[in-house]
Parts: sequence; C-alpha cells; structure tokens
Amino acid sequence: MPVFDPADPYKVPAFMPSSADKEPRSFSPDAFAIPTRKIDDWRYTPVERISEFFDVFTPSNRTKVSASFIDGSPLSDGVRFRALDKTQAPVGTVLKPSDRAAAVQWVSTEKAYAVEVTADQPSPILINVEGAGLDLDAVQIAITVAADVHADIVVEHSGVARLAEGIELSTGAHSEVSFTSTQEWAKGSKHVGSHRLHVGEGAHLRHSVVTLGGDVVRLRMDQDFGGPEGNLNMLGIYFVDPGQHMEHRTMVVHNYPECKSRVVYKGALDGKDAHSTWVGNALIQPSAPGTDSYELNRNLVLTPGAIADSEPNLEIENGNIVGAGHASSVGRFDDEELFYLQSRGIPEIEARKLVVRGFFGELVDQIGIAEISDHLMGVIDRRLARGESDEMKLVLEEN
Repeated sequence: MPVFDPADPYKVPAFMPSSADKEPRSFSPDAFAIPTRKIDDWRYTPVERISEFFDVFTPSNRTKVSASFIDGSPLSDGVRFRALDKTQAPVGTVLKPSDRAAAVQWVSTEKAYAVEVTADQPSPILINVEGAGLDLDAVQIAITVAADVHADIVVEHSGVARLAEGIELSTGAHSEVSFTSTQEWAKGSKHVGSHRLHVGEGAHLRHSVVTLGGDVVRLRMDQDFGGPEGNLNMLGIYFVDPGQHMEHRTMVVHNYPECKSRVVYKGALDGKDAHSTWVGNALIQPSAPGTDSYELNRNLVLTPGAIADSEPNLEIENGNIVGAGHASSVGRFDDEELFYLQSRGIPEIEARKLVVRGFFGELVDQIGIAEISDHLMGVIDRRLARGESDEMKLVLEEN
C-alpha cells in the first residue's frame, strides 16, 4: 500500500496537490494575494470594477435583512430567525473562505443573521436582502436545517447595493432541502458573494442560483459532504444585459463514498459587452469511491458583441467511481429550431422568444417553487420584450 510522503507528494498520484481546489482556506485576507487578472481564479473577472471588495472596509450596515414565509406571513414554530454576532454559532461553522474577497467580507462584516429550521415547513421560507444604497456593505447569513427535515428556502436580493455577502448552508442527515438565491439588483449595483455548503449524510440539497440584475455580480459556491450517500443538485440561470458582468463559480468536493452531484448552469447574453463567466470545478478525493458526478454549462448568445467564458474542470483521485463527466457550450440561436417555428407561421421575433423560454424552462421548472418559477419566467419574458423593442428601434434607425 503506497504511503503518502509530505516531502514528495507527487510520488503517489492520488496524494498530489489538487489543481481544482488549490487555494487556501482562511478567515484572514492576508492568506490571499490581492486579485489580478494574472491569478487563475480571477482571470475572467473585471477586477478593476470590484477592487473595493479586496481590502477590509467599514460597512454601512444599511442593507435590510428580514425573514417570513413567501406569502408574507410571519414565521411559525420550527423555524427561527435572529440577528447575532458573527462569533456565535452557527455563524462561521461551514467551511472557510476560499478567496480574498470572501475573507475580506468576513472581517468587514458587523451584522450576521441565522435561520434555523428544526421542523418540516408547509410553505417556503423567504429571506429578503434589500440594498439601500451604494455605500459598501457586508452581511453574513447562516442557515441550518436539522436532520430529517424538509424545507424550501429562498433568498431574494433587490434594490441598489454594493454588497459583500457570505451565505452558509448546512443540511442535517437525511434532510431534503431546496435553496434558491435570486439576484435582481438595480442598475449600478455590485454583488460579490460566497456560498459555503455542507450536505449531511444521506441528505438531498437542490441549490439554485438565479442572477438577473446588477452591473457586476460574482458568486462562488464551495461545498463538501458530511457523510456517504449525499445528493447535490446545483442549478444556475443568468441573463446578462449590455455592459454587465455575471460570474458563477462552483466547487463540488466529493469527500465521502457513494455521493452524487449534478451541476447545470444556463445563461443568455443580450447586447454589446454583456459578459458571463462560469467555472465549474469537481474534485473526487481518494476517500470517495462510488461517486457519480456531472457538470454542464450552456450559453445562448442572443446578439453580437457578447462574451461567454465557460470552463469545466474535473479532477479524479479515485478509480472506483460510478461516473464523472462535464460539458459546456457557447452558441447562437439554432437555425433549424428557428426555421421550424417560422415554417409553422410564427414570426421570427416570437420564434426567438419561444427558443429562449424553452432554453430556460427546464431549469425554472426544476426549482420547484411555483411563486419563484412564475416570477422568473415573467422577468425573462420582459427581458425578451425589451430586446424586441430595442431591435425594432435599430431597424427604424437604419431605415
């Protein structure tokens, strides 16, 4: 049996340093270099547009965080929402920051909130994060779900903000949790956030991220399993307008046997200098035989001048797995789909809208919360209608 030699980790391939998860884990910003485009984890990011998030700052504490059921009714037995100091558990108990922006957010944060779910909930829990201006702010939210509990949790972001945010989510053994984070920031907003996820033994977590607004949004999701037979399903939807940068990074770590993960992110880009980045990392450690892992990213470029970066990474340190794979694509409208719809008498603009709705529809349905699904399709329809109006203006100007 090979023995790991810390003086020469390359002697045994399974113990080589991970290239997919190479950054340190620390609550101290000093553990990380200041981001530049020369650093691999930041090479797609417009670091000059978010440089204010790289040094510790005094937060405005103006961001409003509240919780209720999704219909607006107050929370009841079995779920508790409270403000607390960031030194109090459960805050700060799920993993550690994995980049400088997350560590800076942690040190800068003065306001922390905890949502603790200890019993099944008949209605989705809504955590509302409302920006109140462009003064820099920082927030930490810790969410814990007890063993065997079923719960749907939604975090909605709205208003105007420059927000550094950390979200911790820990699910108990054999729980079933749906978590959805929506970003619908107003123009001028910036959001740099990290999600740190812990999936309990035999637990099922559906983690969904929907980004539909903000000048610059960069979210990183880091995860590990707390025992065998965990199941993680990560969904992502983003719609990028001219001049916006939306970036999503997922890091799935298989560290226990017989766990399953699926990562599917889809985005549409519309307009000049619309820029999206998706970087998906999956690491299967030697301790995780029986792993089943797959990640997929698809990007639909609606107009010229948009840029989509897509980078799937898979690192396998265990030969005894069920399967592992990844795929990504960046493309324009499928001409055959458009031709088929137009041949049935549907005008080109309407045909394009139908294709985009179909592109997103599968993931929207999987979110599984009717109030959110209906709202998202409405937002996407309005975006497409606005694009139709802009296209008609361009035609009129050219004529």
